[in-house]
Parts: sequence; C-alpha cells; structure tokens
Amino acid sequence: MIDTRLPHRELSAGLVVLHHDGERLRLLCLRTFEDWDFPKAPVADDSEGLDVAIAQTRVAMGLEDLAFPWGEDHRDTVASDDGRVSRYFLAESKSSDVVLRLPADADAEEDYAYAWVTFDEAEDLLPPRLALVLDWALRRVSRPAKSS
Repeated sequence: MIDTRLPHRELSAGLVVLHHDGERLRLLCLRTFEDWDFPKAPVADDSEGLDVAIAQTRVAMGLEDLAFPWGEDHRDTVASDDGRVSRYFLAESKSSDVVLRLPADADAEEDYAYAWVTFDEAEDLLPPRLALVLDWALRRVSRPAKSS
C-alpha cells in the first residue's frame, strides 16, 4: 500500500530585507557558521509567519525601521527531504545600521556575520535552495509596490 499522507512540515519564517544605499538596492544576508541565509526563525503552531519574521529580524539584527510596501506577499522554499520549509516576506529598511546580536547559546562570535549585498552578489553567496526566493524578490521589487 502507498502512503499518501503528507510529510510533516516544519516552517520557518524570515525577511528579505532591502535597503537602497544611494546607488543600488542591497539585501541583508546573515551567516551562521558556514551557511548564508536571510534572518529567519521557526514558526510555532499558534504563531503568524510574518510576526515571527519581524521579531527575529529585530532581535537578531537590531533593525527597527522595517516597512512592508509589498504587503504580506511571500515565497516558500521547496520542502527539504525532512519536511522543512522556509517562508520569506519582503521588507524595506531605510537604515543599513545592523547590530548583530548573537544567540544566547553562541560559542564564538566569528561563527556569525552579516553582509549587505546586491542581487548578483546574493546569487553567489546564498545556497541554491534560496534561488527561487531570490528570483521572486527581484521580480517583486521590479514591479511597483502596493500603495498604503
């Protein structure tokens, strides 16, 4: 008999934070050990993904001035073999001033870093599983944002 149940899905939510530095648009990337990603955190069953993503970015990166001109539009990654999925929302920050706050259980400061990068640089930096998210973000910022 074929098992038709859906695999367990563990969801994380994060923000693709954009900042225009006066010359070009940049994205905030976070390195944890050897892996680059966007700021994200696991979503508890009773939590909203966007709320988790905003809270994590504020706590981990010290960014408070986040705006959401694209609303709650988001993009999910393809589920990994173990069912993990990451959901990303687009945010804008007028500031590039990041205060990287390490997790309480962090062993070494050098295991964490951040970088403001262009879309081309992000393509080289981020893992292939985030290519769909990066392409989506580029398409979204190329179109007018929703008016508030």
